[in-house]
Amino acid sequence: MSSSSETLQAGPVTNAAGTTQALRTLYYVRFGFALVWAVLVMAIAKMITPGAAVLLVIYPLFDVAAAVVDFRTSGASRPKAPLFVNMGLSLLTTIGLAIAATSGIPSVLRVWGAWAITAGIVQLVVAILRHRLGGQWPMILSGGLSVLAGGSFIVMAGGADPSLTSVAGYAILGGIFFLLSAIRLHQLAKKAK
Repeated sequence: MSSSSETLQAGPVTNAAGTTQALRTLYYVRFGFALVWAVLVMAIAKMITPGAAVLLVIYPLFDVAAAVVDFRTSGASRPKAPLFVNMGLSLLTTIGLAIAATSGIPSVLRVWGAWAITAGIVQLVVAILRHRLGGQWPMILSGGLSVLAGGSFIVMAGGADPSLTSVAGYAILGGIFFLLSAIRLHQLAKKAK
């Protein structure tokens, strides 16, 4: 009898550890992607070329892919409904950026700003719901800062010389928050052993 209860108890613990490891790996990948993407965007930040337009739509598409991976690896301990919302927002943003890229940097900044605000709210909700997993404070801060950054992008769109440099900086900062959260999850996993 005790061996079956131990087995039942070990199952959820193993599943939680596996989902935490998958989340940690996803966060590391998101950090790496954000860093590379931002460097490429900074190289072309003054104007929208076909290459810049492709880079712009790749970022929210990558966010969709990351949300799909997150959804598939999520255990019962992780909220899934906000991930659907995130996927929808990122797909709409991809379309919006493709259209905005034909109108210029101000339009891109407005679309990016709206996405940063809405995605930041979703990220904040997801991180709060995941607080028991640990390592979520960087994600909570990132979500809150994303909302503020989104507002600043919309304001910058009306400025005299808008550029995509601020969007690249936003990606780097978001990547750093993913890295910090991944490191924290790694530390918590070591303590649990």
